[in-house]
Amino acid sequence: MPPVDPKPLRTPKAIAEAVDRAVARTPLTDLHTHLYAPTFGPLLLWGIDELVTYHYLIAEVLRTDRSVTPADYWAMGTAQRADHIWRVLFVENEPISEARRGVLTTLAKLGIAPGPSGLAEAREYFRDVTVEDHIDTVLRLSNVQSAVMTNDPFDDAERAVWLAGSDLDPRFRAAMRIDMLLNAWESATVKLRGMGYAVSPVFTRATYAEVRRFLDDWADRMRPLYLAVSLPSDFAYPADDARSRIIANCVLPFCRERGIPFAMMVGVKRLINPALRLAGDGVGLWDMRSLERLCAGNPEVRFLVTVLARENQHELCVTARKFPNLLPFGCWWFLNDPSLILEMTRMRVELLGFSFVPQHSDARVLDQLIYKWEHSRELLARVLKEKYADLAATGWPLTEDGIRHDVRQLFSGNLEAFVSPPGPLP
Repeated sequence: MPPVDPKPLRTPKAIAEAVDRAVARTPLTDLHTHLYAPTFGPLLLWGIDELVTYHYLIAEVLRTDRSVTPADYWAMGTAQRADHIWRVLFVENEPISEARRGVLTTLAKLGIAPGPSGLAEAREYFRDVTVEDHIDTVLRLSNVQSAVMTNDPFDDAERAVWLAGSDLDPRFRAAMRIDMLLNAWESATVKLRGMGYAVSPVFTRATYAEVRRFLDDWADRMRPLYLAVSLPSDFAYPADDARSRIIANCVLPFCRERGIPFAMMVGVKRLINPALRLAGDGVGLWDMRSLERLCAGNPEVRFLVTVLARENQHELCVTARKFPNLLPFGCWWFLNDPSLILEMTRMRVELLGFSFVPQHSDARVLDQLIYKWEHSRELLARVLKEKYADLAATGWPLTEDGIRHDVRQLFSGNLEAFVSPPGPLP
């Protein structure tokens, strides 16, 4: 129970001010990003040109200015792409979309005037900035105490860093990503054999044992908070396919015995427009009976889940009410827009109280932490003010200590408790 405050908050104004203080001042753990510790060198994207050429903005510029084809765009260098996007989306058109507004929020927080000359001013700002100093600045401005990376042992460049045994900045925490293992088994077998694991395309006991050895080896090396995969909208479990066999015989036993949660991000339709590359993915509806079967059949395994389709959000909340081993998180990808964040967060509070993780940044560029958390904090505060006002109207003695406790749970407490088993596993 939170400490009892002898002075309950009695007016909507007092409640709103307490919420604003708690939301602004409470540091958070960003549950899912595509960022890297500086040890990983060029894998960590940062700076104005990377920020402006983010794949959301690529999709926007190619539909706004159709005189430039995708092939024309990809033939440009990074700086030229940034020049093109800035001219089309920020100078010739009002930067009204959420992705464009995010760039302007970031510039403003860095002290750069977010006007038509902002790209040139930002390049001047970054000219003498080191990555180490910029990490400190970004984490301070976003009030992020730690960011969870996406770490793929199948990626050659990343694997080399792990094998070198370099020390990591402790503010960056690992999550082990296994997309190739579950979504492209034939390619995974080639990679695994190259890493010294004696697997075969045909599933045998020996192959399952080698996959499990791979998971154990890399968990020992990375010490991940969770095992993670992004899954297509037609993912079904159980099914007569390689993915289900690996989940049943390797992933679930690994998560159960090691006490590591399994994070599933479900609903992607890959490359519905291949010409856009990373910007070309779409969204699909998921049959969530697979999630019910996974949670019911594996009560000792903890599942972190986010889904991409808006239509799946209510069912995810209802499913989470039934299974304490399921923790919903974030407003992922195409759902990371203010109108949908407000809708989803209200629904989650109404159905789950504070037993969820409201947001993750999914940041691919370090600088995005600034705007994604600036915007998300404001939206979360708006929902909390509404819900606390409803609570106070019942006569409940709401306190500032109680609000701070709730915000800490949402920003880090729920995640830390979920990734840390309460006792020894059976």
